[in-house]
Amino acid sequence: MDAQQTRQGIFYALGAYFIWGIAPAYFKLLQQVAPGEIMTHRVIWSFFFMLLLLSLSRSWSKVKAAFKTPKKVLLLAVSATLVCSNWLIFIWAVNNNHILEASLGYFINPLLNVLVGMLFLGERFRRLQWLALALAACGVLVQLWKFGSVPIIALGLAITFSLYGLVRKKIGIDAQTGMLLETSWLLPAAAIYLFGIADSSTSHLTQNPTSLNLLLIAAGVVTTVPLMLFTAACTRLRLSTVGFFQYLGPTLMFLLAVIFYGETMTPDKAVTFTFIWAALALFIFDALVTLKRHRSASI
Repeated sequence: MDAQQTRQGIFYALGAYFIWGIAPAYFKLLQQVAPGEIMTHRVIWSFFFMLLLLSLSRSWSKVKAAFKTPKKVLLLAVSATLVCSNWLIFIWAVNNNHILEASLGYFINPLLNVLVGMLFLGERFRRLQWLALALAACGVLVQLWKFGSVPIIALGLAITFSLYGLVRKKIGIDAQTGMLLETSWLLPAAAIYLFGIADSSTSHLTQNPTSLNLLLIAAGVVTTVPLMLFTAACTRLRLSTVGFFQYLGPTLMFLLAVIFYGETMTPDKAVTFTFIWAALALFIFDALVTLKRHRSASI
């Protein structure tokens, strides 16, 4: 890959993970809206934003091709359920002052991806990867044993997003088409909930301030833009390179929680974070060593 493509890829990767990292600040602006309502807006406006993107990029042929494989379309209902669950947990966590635990979930996610790869894709663990996973498990177990608590939010985010990645990998469909079909599956339920069931001070759009409605509509942009940037980065960089940017998102969430939103690092969280960060340090070291070996072998 030439230098220009590499620079573009780095820019796109930084953009994607930066937006994901500061997303809690956006959802904090919607704190007066119930998580379920925010979720429905995220689905509805993402759907329409994807319609616009596909029209502008003239990619409808890919959508037509997807319908030639009904199994893929049905599997996208599964991935839609998983990503919807992930979004809902994340929104609830942010608006209930659990950003620290949300960041912990996305720190755990890369380690869980390795486990999912081993269990479902036949990938093999290297020794340091086993040790990293053991450290992460110890962090959760020590929190359970010593403090009697389980990081449910963190585990929920990590598990749903890892399984989502697995299903999307199995489906093998491009990001734009996949997002459109996923939101298509979710759209009827979202519309029924928002316009037929929800009855709160913010559910009636005609009575909301314009600023609030604009923030709700922007949920579609916040959802789809980082995904598009991530996809663009993956086409220009090695996946191993993109992987090193994935820690930017939870790091920014962590800093937002502690510095801007005053969340405290309680002893149970401190123990778990310490184990997870140690596990990630091993994980990154193993990845760097493996990458160096591969480069040496190719020379």
